[in-house]
Amino acid sequence: MSIVKSASTVRAVDALRHVLPTSADVQCGAGGEEPDLVVNGCALELRWVGRGRLGDARQLLQDAPVSERLIAVAREFSPGAKNALTEQGVGWVDETGAAEIAVGSIVVSRTGRPTKQADPEARWTPSVLATAEALLCGLPATVSSIEEVTGLSTGSCTKALRTLTQLGLLASDAERGPTSGRHVTDPTALLEAYATADRARRPAIELVVGVLWRDAVARLAQIGQRWTAGDIGWASTGAVASAVLAPFLTTIDAAVVYVDTETIAGLEATARVADLVPIEGGRLTLRPFPTVSTRRLSTFVDGLQVAPWPRVYADLQDIGVRGEEAAEHLREVVGGDR
Repeated sequence: MSIVKSASTVRAVDALRHVLPTSADVQCGAGGEEPDLVVNGCALELRWVGRGRLGDARQLLQDAPVSERLIAVAREFSPGAKNALTEQGVGWVDETGAAEIAVGSIVVSRTGRPTKQADPEARWTPSVLATAEALLCGLPATVSSIEEVTGLSTGSCTKALRTLTQLGLLASDAERGPTSGRHVTDPTALLEAYATADRARRPAIELVVGVLWRDAVARLAQIGQRWTAGDIGWASTGAVASAVLAPFLTTIDAAVVYVDTETIAGLEATARVADLVPIEGGRLTLRPFPTVSTRRLSTFVDGLQVAPWPRVYADLQDIGVRGEEAAEHLREVVGGDR
């Protein structure tokens, strides 16, 4: 009797085969109790972990018995995920061609070649990003609730919810009638899809300014008071925002703040209000608000105006392995089971 392998198993096997030298003796297992792949006589156990974020790697390490024959496979592993797997002695390979494997006579080390995703990120318009951000903050998936909080038009809200449904991130309870509505199918999947799409769509406009601090949170709160007095909307994100939402990082070298403008001239004017001078390599980066939800859902926490937690989560992943770890901590503390 032939055993049909799952699509994820097939992808995992293909990814590993593609990084092995042509001289390797590769035999596929038949499934069941047999290994997924036998390479040069060494049986390997493959585990597909999806996107390959730090949380995916940690979930694998928690669920699967760690052994030298275990190989983690993903679309594209993040630096934090690679680090977590390597620390536990688990080999890994992803679909970009990157791999770190050392099992018996099998030694593979490749950097891979990441490719820019076209779809579904191309469907993530600013309205869709704003809607996803609002949903992740706990808003019901209805046109009226999204419209009220974001200020988007009825048509934009309707289209955004439809897009998220088509992407499989929302599901309808009923087609029509008083009980009709949508709900988030998988909060973690929505968060990761939102963060990935956001990175692909970020504007290039930003201004780096010089600032001195011993306590980044306290100093930024002081600067923010001048912006507030000048009727300038602003919100911190990334490392400094996570320091008040879910403390994890012990040091904060740089900070990012969103301000209510859409031009470089507006950023320069915002800096002048707080007597900040543009300087290469400065500690503080000013950027325009990326979505209407980021602006409207920002809140004061311990004297600091902070962006909504999904935005902070996405921005933390820009600052390396420690940023990824802080992002996962933030999701666990603030995101909960949403």
